[in-house]
Amino acid sequence: MIASIRGEVLEIALDHVVLEAAGVGYRLNATPATIGTLQRGTEVRLVTAMIVREDSMTLYGFHDVESRDLFGLLQTVSGVGPRLAMATLAVLEPEALRKALAEGNVTALTRVPGIGKRGAERMVVELRDKVEAVAVSSDPGADGAPAVVLGLVREQIVEALVGLGFPAKSAEQATDTVLAADPEAGTSAALRSALSLLGKTR
Repeated sequence: MIASIRGEVLEIALDHVVLEAAGVGYRLNATPATIGTLQRGTEVRLVTAMIVREDSMTLYGFHDVESRDLFGLLQTVSGVGPRLAMATLAVLEPEALRKALAEGNVTALTRVPGIGKRGAERMVVELRDKVEAVAVSSDPGADGAPAVVLGLVREQIVEALVGLGFPAKSAEQATDTVLAADPEAGTSAALRSALSLLGKTR
């Protein structure tokens, strides 16, 4: 099991990052909140979760242990796999997720694409008591994503939102609203804003 990786950031995309450690480049799937803390060319340490399947080995990277542990905890719920767990952490950051589970806030949980009312209720029942056992991290995040050409930013954000399960039309509308308000927004910041907007409108 690979528990963490320290290395230089070689590549940053909307849904993953590549870190080089000891001459090997590792592709780590990550949430916008994690990716937003990274800058190409800098050295970072990400805690990781490794998911092994018959036909694949996938690494997931997080900027703190709390997010990694919540990622694992979410997958203990029937019907929740790595993709849905990552989508949950993309829409609800750790503090908001804890609060939603503790308070039984089904509405907040159904903002995540792929989670319906029944699934949200199951998450609350199964995780309400367990979520308190996950250590809270004091590691703050910061947005370090550079601004790029507006058209490219729009295309990447829409693609990422659709990949998370949002309808293409809704993804495009949210992205256009966010970029109209702040044309100079970096990809990570704009994606987080679009996720927030979509969460409010569901």
